[in-house]
Amino acid sequence: MDALSDVLRVVRIKGGVFLQAEFTAPWCVASRVAPDACRALLEGADHLVLYHYVLEGRMTARLAGRGAAPVELEAGHVLLLPHNDAHLLGSDLRLPPVPTQQLLVATTGSRMWEIRHGAGGAPTRIVCGFLGCDRLAGNPLIDSLPGLMTFDARDGPAADWIRGTLEFAAGELAAQRAGSQTMLAKLSELLFVEALRRHVDTLPADRTGWLAGLRDAAVSRALALLHREIARPWTVDDLGREVGMSRSALAERFTRLIGEPPMRYLARWRVQAAAHQLRHGDANLARIAEQVGYESEAAFSRAFKRHVGIAPALWRRRVPGN
Repeated sequence: MDALSDVLRVVRIKGGVFLQAEFTAPWCVASRVAPDACRALLEGADHLVLYHYVLEGRMTARLAGRGAAPVELEAGHVLLLPHNDAHLLGSDLRLPPVPTQQLLVATTGSRMWEIRHGAGGAPTRIVCGFLGCDRLAGNPLIDSLPGLMTFDARDGPAADWIRGTLEFAAGELAAQRAGSQTMLAKLSELLFVEALRRHVDTLPADRTGWLAGLRDAAVSRALALLHREIARPWTVDDLGREVGMSRSALAERFTRLIGEPPMRYLARWRVQAAAHQLRHGDANLARIAEQVGYESEAAFSRAFKRHVGIAPALWRRRVPGN
C-alpha cells in the first residue's frame, strides 16, 4: 500500500454531496458546516472537508479573517476547504455576508438541502459537498493541506471524468433517485483523492511537507515502505538500503522534505495507526502493540501517552461511540 492510500485509510474519509445552491448578483454568504450537522450521515465523523463546484457563472471566495487573499472561480472550478474554515463566497465580498444556515431549505422528502439567494442579477450555480474523517492530532495528510485549495476541473488528464462526475452529481441532486446519497458519497471520496493528486503535481519545486515528499522518488519509496511494513524493526540504515541511498543522504532528504527524521515519523505514524484500531476495532492492547511494531504492551502504552497525552486504554474509553 502506498503512503497516501494508507493515510486515507486511517483518517477514514467518507463523503457525500449535501446541497445545491443558486445565487443571483449581487450576493455574499458566510459558510462553515459544523460536524454535528452531518454526524448522522457520516457515522460519527468529527472533522469535515468542504468542497464547492461551480456549475454556472462566477464567484469570489476567501477564508474569513483579515489578510486572507480572495480567489476568483468560474464554471468548472472546484474549491476545497480541508480544515472546514469559515469562509465567504459571493459576487461581491464587500457586501454584508448572510450566514448560509439562514438560507438552507430542505428538499422535499429527503435529507438534501438547497439554497436560493440574491438580488436577481447574473446567476451562479454551485454544488456543495462534504467529506468526513477522523480528527487525529498530528495526521500528516490533514496537517499538510492549506486552508483553501482550488483546481480547474476542465484541465488535466482526468478533466472529463471530474467534470462528468460533478455534473452527474448535480443531476442526482435534482432527481433524488433511489440510492443517490450512497452514490454521491463515493463520488465525493474519489473527487477528494483526485484533488490531492492534482495538488501534489502542482506544488512548487521548493515546497516542503508531507505531500511534497510524495513527489520525491526516494522519500516516497521510504514512506511507502514504512507504511506497508509498519511493524518491521526499521533502522535508517535498513531504509536507506531499500531505497538505494546512504543512511546520511536519506536522513537529510527525508528530514528536509517531511520535517522530521524517518524514525520519528515512523513512531508518530505507529501511534496514528494504533489510534485508528483503538477507535474502530476491538483488538486488545497487546495485539495492537504487536501489529504496529512494539515489543510489549507497556512500550506501546508509553509511546502512545507520550504522543497523545493519555494512555491508550483511557483514550479508547473516551472516544465517542466506544
